[in-house]
Amino acid sequence: MDARTIIPVGVCLLTLALSCLAGTPTASTAPPAVQAVVQGGNAFGLELYALLAGKEKGNLFLSPSSIHTALAMTYAGARGRTAGQMAATLHFTLPAKELNAAFGALLKTFNAPRTVTVMAEGPGGRLVRKQVPAYQLSVANALWAARAYPFRKEFVETVKADYGAKLAELDFAQSAAARKTINDWVAQQTNDKITDLIPPGAITALTRLVLTNAIYFKSNWAEKFEKSATADGDWHLAGGAKATVPLMHQQDRFGYMETDDFQALRMPYKAGDLDMFIFLPRKADGLAAFEKTLSSANLDKWLGQFRPEEVKVTLPRFKFDSQFRLNDALAALGMADAFNADAADFSGMTTTEKLCISAVIHKAFVAVDEEGTEAAAATAVMMLGAAMPVAPPRPKVFTADHPFVFAIRHAGTGDVLFLGRLADPR
Repeated sequence: MDARTIIPVGVCLLTLALSCLAGTPTASTAPPAVQAVVQGGNAFGLELYALLAGKEKGNLFLSPSSIHTALAMTYAGARGRTAGQMAATLHFTLPAKELNAAFGALLKTFNAPRTVTVMAEGPGGRLVRKQVPAYQLSVANALWAARAYPFRKEFVETVKADYGAKLAELDFAQSAAARKTINDWVAQQTNDKITDLIPPGAITALTRLVLTNAIYFKSNWAEKFEKSATADGDWHLAGGAKATVPLMHQQDRFGYMETDDFQALRMPYKAGDLDMFIFLPRKADGLAAFEKTLSSANLDKWLGQFRPEEVKVTLPRFKFDSQFRLNDALAALGMADAFNADAADFSGMTTTEKLCISAVIHKAFVAVDEEGTEAAAATAVMMLGAAMPVAPPRPKVFTADHPFVFAIRHAGTGDVLFLGRLADPR
């Protein structure tokens, strides 16, 4: 990876066991069913973030989209009260067939980045025009099943057709080898940004199915920061202390909005298909108070208030990862039966024996610098036995030198691919 490039990455794992440059963000152009999936995913993601933010300390980063997709594949095999709880928690409002098809359409959109024309060397050394992706965005799913286990044909075909998840058989009794196979797949899908997603001991001879989702994103900013303008400066920690960190600087036209409590900036990536939104509390210790106001309804309201402004931006370079076991959080949000060996109903997957979710593991990585962003995430669900106005004479000043919340959003669909907070860039 170019050290100057920002990359967000996310992965979600579930296992089942026995027992534009500025202004207002682009409105979604997706079909109504896809919009319903996106709106539900964003609402779920913000609720999950709020729960994690109240428990986790320091930096926090996750991919709501990765977790939502991995759980949607699992939901395809849920029935009865288990399915009802999952639908409510995940904000699923469509009938199952429409829901799966909408996820399929969304994934196809993500996996078809816009192309741009560049000049490249052709035959005989002549320069020729070549179409290349403007950025890297890919989403991949996979099913890892116990060897010769009798899963329902309808479930396997649905997940393959709508989520692109082919079924691979593994001998889970050989847990170390099975774990390595899945972790290697995740690493490959995320350009080695997510490694060792499944920890030792998470897979056992009782594991029947592992569902994985991996998302990878890498792009340059539409307007890069000049490296020569980066200089060490003070970062104000929430407790009142200071740290010295590299701060990037630039002035340009960006989407901007503000309230009495916070400022917000929209920074587009190359081609304008994705944006980073930064929500900066006015007070250095104002992050916790801002996070309490972060809801799906408020986010939609704020996104409609961005306007093009000349902005003088100060932003730190940063890179970190986060990892979570989400069982307790998802149960607290309402889908407790899925983790209960007695209550879980995944009879849409198999009727051979009762299955329940033994673990939902999520890991995400982000790196931000002068060039752009790189991010990746992975989720695993393990089954046991979301016309420019005239520039003002004075630019707005956006100095991100204290903790803030940030999100990476797909403009065409409105899907929040990544969401996090930066408490300390070091």
